[in-house]
Amino acid sequence: MMTIGLTGWSDHDLIQREASRKLEDYSSHFPVVELDTSFYAIPSVKNIVSWIEKTPDRFTFLPKVHSMMTLHKPFAPDFESMADVYAAYLQAFDPMIREQKIKAFLFQFPPTFDCIRPNVNYLKYVKKQMNELPVAVEFRNQSWFTDQNASKTLALLKQLGFTHVVVDQPQTPTNSIPMVKVSTHPALSIMRLHGQNYEGWLGENVTDWRAERPLHDYSPTELEAFKETALQLEQCSREVCIIFNNNSGGHAAKNAKELQKLLGLDFDYLGPQQLDLL
Repeated sequence: MMTIGLTGWSDHDLIQREASRKLEDYSSHFPVVELDTSFYAIPSVKNIVSWIEKTPDRFTFLPKVHSMMTLHKPFAPDFESMADVYAAYLQAFDPMIREQKIKAFLFQFPPTFDCIRPNVNYLKYVKKQMNELPVAVEFRNQSWFTDQNASKTLALLKQLGFTHVVVDQPQTPTNSIPMVKVSTHPALSIMRLHGQNYEGWLGENVTDWRAERPLHDYSPTELEAFKETALQLEQCSREVCIIFNNNSGGHAAKNAKELQKLLGLDFDYLGPQQLDLL
């Protein structure tokens, strides 16, 4: 089984026609969405319930965990401990968990999160806090995938029951990892495709990295390579979820539809689409 989605449901003009119904329009085309707002603030239960109600029964979310949970930032004044952060986050998402609308919780660690013992221990702490909830891990520090550490990293993720996120991004000196085409969980593999804008990822003379990094339109050759990677991962996992994050130029929805066509996928179980594309 394969699913395809985008980062966020807004700003995808190709598949949306009503500003007030962006999630409804989105969820008629793709069966999963990466939820980024939960990285910056824990959503209200009211919002989460609304998102559930606006999407088909088989539609799922891939929420990014809060930035405190990935050590991007220290505790806010209203939290006394890391356990409190986890408790508040999971309490907010409880309706989505109970409705089985969570694909996985995405832990995208910062470039400063390198392969050292305290960070290995923190991954074990994540497992303790998340228990049996599905967790996907994306690293941004190359030390996890050196020749010396790569097999140990993948073995650790497998031992903890975490999905290793297979990443496509430019190979910059300080904030990228290689595309390691390995599944670590029998239920789920995830591919996150960030584009190949090297200058944007490098960060030199970039004033708005959120606009520059994902500025890339994948070519047919690149999409064909993603198809082969997805088919390879499908041999090891029941589901391969592919997320396009290259949307600052509006390319994500187009590329996702192109890959969907290459893979011969349809998502008819979502209901009628608002537009007839490609």
